[in-house]
Amino acid sequence: MDVLDQKLNSIFEGKVVRKDLLHRIKKGTNVPTFVLEFLLAKYCASDDPIEIDAGMEAVLATLQDNYVRPDEANAAQSKVATKGRYRFIDKVHVRYVEKEKRHWAALENFNSQRIAISQQFYRDNDRILEGGIWADLMIAHNDIEEDDYAFYIEELRPIQLSRFDFDRYAEGYQEFTRDEWLEAILRTVGLEPAKLSDRQRFHYIARLASLVEPNFNFIELGPRGTGKSYFFSEFSPYSTLVSGGQATKATLFYNNARGRVGLVGFWDTVAFDEVGGIKIKDADTIQIMKDFMANGRFSRGVEVIADASLAFVGNIDMSIEQIVNSSQYDLFQPLPSEFDLAVMDRFACYLPGWEMPKNSSEFLTNNYGFITDYLAEAFHHLFQHTNRYEEVSKRIRLGSAVEGRDEKGIKKIVAAFLKILHPAGSPTDQEFDEYVAYAVESRRRVKEQMNKRKPDDEFARIDLSYIGGNGKETVVFCPESKNSTATQNPRRRVLDEEVKPRRARAPKREVPNHPTGDTPSLVQDNTPVEQTPLLQEQHFTIYYGATGYSYDSIFSPYLQGAKAVTIDDPYIRMPHQIQNFVRFCETVIKAGTVKRIDLTTGYDDGTPLAEIQDKLEDLKQSLLEMDVVLDIQLNPNLHDREVRIDNGWVIKIGRGLDFYQKPGSWFEVGANDLSLRKCLETKVDIFHCNGR
Repeated sequence: MDVLDQKLNSIFEGKVVRKDLLHRIKKGTNVPTFVLEFLLAKYCASDDPIEIDAGMEAVLATLQDNYVRPDEANAAQSKVATKGRYRFIDKVHVRYVEKEKRHWAALENFNSQRIAISQQFYRDNDRILEGGIWADLMIAHNDIEEDDYAFYIEELRPIQLSRFDFDRYAEGYQEFTRDEWLEAILRTVGLEPAKLSDRQRFHYIARLASLVEPNFNFIELGPRGTGKSYFFSEFSPYSTLVSGGQATKATLFYNNARGRVGLVGFWDTVAFDEVGGIKIKDADTIQIMKDFMANGRFSRGVEVIADASLAFVGNIDMSIEQIVNSSQYDLFQPLPSEFDLAVMDRFACYLPGWEMPKNSSEFLTNNYGFITDYLAEAFHHLFQHTNRYEEVSKRIRLGSAVEGRDEKGIKKIVAAFLKILHPAGSPTDQEFDEYVAYAVESRRRVKEQMNKRKPDDEFARIDLSYIGGNGKETVVFCPESKNSTATQNPRRRVLDEEVKPRRARAPKREVPNHPTGDTPSLVQDNTPVEQTPLLQEQHFTIYYGATGYSYDSIFSPYLQGAKAVTIDDPYIRMPHQIQNFVRFCETVIKAGTVKRIDLTTGYDDGTPLAEIQDKLEDLKQSLLEMDVVLDIQLNPNLHDREVRIDNGWVIKIGRGLDFYQKPGSWFEVGANDLSLRKCLETKVDIFHCNGR
């Protein structure tokens, strides 16, 4: 252990864990971070290598015996039925069924939607009712035939802190310098600070800002593979990640039919992954989003006030140097067309994702950091119970170019840095100036891009500055655009010319002025061209209860020009799974070019092979009428799930084609249209085989 490790273990005994142990297990299993750390803290709380090796074996054995994997749901249910009770680690949700006037629990990977649960469990754990929690559960079998349920929860132990002492957290912080505390935070998220520049360290702190500062609007765009979504999907149980699909006002803000507040009422942070792919069909959604981003309130027949922060992360596929030196492109280019200047103006911070290192073991730490859930609880307390905005307002001095939304955004960024790096203290003048300079740059990046889009001078005051502790005024620039004429002094369009929507007209290409001459130039071309969006690799998570995902939306774009499709899925055996496969075949047929479908599926001793073969034979004959050949192979040892298309695309869904929840009734919305059907949680990986 180095000095910081010793300090953390001494002051926060029992609240820290060796992150290299987490990396070792994480690489070999798809289990949430806080579940693994829960087990590591339980079995590996030692410095003795022999005890740690034994503890690691215990962790792996626990995962093997008790962690429910999606493809083992039937075996897990069988264990409970034959043994009477069994202990599992799974995510538990509880819903109230109005018709029956009672609560039912649902275990996500155990794949049972009707499990009896005692009132004490959901009364003591509110989040079970909204979003669900991971827990250590004892599931028992119900042998009473007259009852309409097979399983009930006998014990429930949440895999998160049952009580958090912020005073103890604040007291421990006092023993660290600012830089030591910053390094402890970075090690908690798995990074080794010594491998990062000072600027990159601040970028990672900025990623955490929305978890501690209410109503904080954050955006990060950059290359793939830099860990943008991790901070919102696995770091904190108080944040939720909306991956693709449709962003509706009922889901996000308020459901008038049910009289219930949406996601912003239940989470500290609502993050949007792959923001460029968000589909917004209702214009009211954007207007409500603008109202909420401005002041944390909105109206949908009732006035709603909520504290949730909004974070938007996505990818930029173009060269940053070319964008900033182009009069046509700007750094907001990947955003949906519905995100107008009014939405952009509400971003407090634009983090330059292109400066972040790619995910690599080179940057991972082998030292101690806080248990992720412990730091997440500290951040949740800071989010709900502390306000550093007034402290910042009394201390900060900004230049004359800083306008209303600039000032608010800058102050919120600085307030977030104080909460994270000084949870129970104040920074020195030098440290405070560092935070202000970073905040001014983050806001200037937003304003520069709006200034490029606006045909007049509404956002022209981009030279944002601050007055430091030494009394000198400093103008802050963004490194990527400091020397770019196209960004610093953008060309204004003639206001009375016919201006077509940005996405409907071809971009003007021009040769930027590169003194070194070593950057590939863009060719001048003003001819309007109908552009077809390029297919891209995607890696995202479909979350429990999400809607907006159908076979058409996931597979159709990648079937262009395909002649043959190969499916490996061991679970095309139950009637509803075969029905799903029929729907998938319909999607393939609509592509118009596919002539062959090859299916390999699995079976076990309880599989009614004759019944399956009859149903698949019916499908086979109907496909022949559409001039499509279906070939079916049975493999009892098949485990992998993937769809391979002969144009090179491979689509892997963790649960295979069976990632939809069974409808409670075949007369409810979503029973027939899969885009409206609620989903089970699963990961989706879409890649081109030539790219691997």
